[in-house]
Amino acid sequence: MLYVTVGGEDIYFLTKLFRQLLESVQAGKLEPEVALLNASLIPDVFPILAAAHKALVSKSRASLTTRTLHSELIYNYSGSKHITESLKRCGISDDTTYVLAARFAASHDEMKDVEKLIKGKEIDLLELEGRANNAQIQKHYKITPQELAISSLSDAIVCRIAARDAL
Repeated sequence: MLYVTVGGEDIYFLTKLFRQLLESVQAGKLEPEVALLNASLIPDVFPILAAAHKALVSKSRASLTTRTLHSELIYNYSGSKHITESLKRCGISDDTTYVLAARFAASHDEMKDVEKLIKGKEIDLLELEGRANNAQIQKHYKITPQELAISSLSDAIVCRIAARDAL
């Protein structure tokens, strides 16, 4: 699910809401459990799928780096080896206005509960590319223009996700 804020007053409301959601996530009390990512750092779905696969593999091996599967998704997407930094950079924050909510094996009712938590306008995942902050993504992942000349932004991120533990 992808959500975006609309209008000036909504931004204040959602900023306050995101702060509450962030506190719930940090306390491990968010129900249903869900990964809330800063969607402006996501150029398309492929890197999220790669991070999700890596999280599921870690869980199957009982080797999660973070406390939950959903925080592992954010950690894997970030490309960093530092958990706190990963959650700060790629998770939601006070100034987040564009959120991707991800839940593993979610039922229809659980996704309805997630909708109630976020209270934003749901938009299509195909809008990720058009709303991504490419300059911020390139800075975060240290992607050079030379790399983008031979690869896509999405592929560059996936490469970093896959190679992080080997570096």
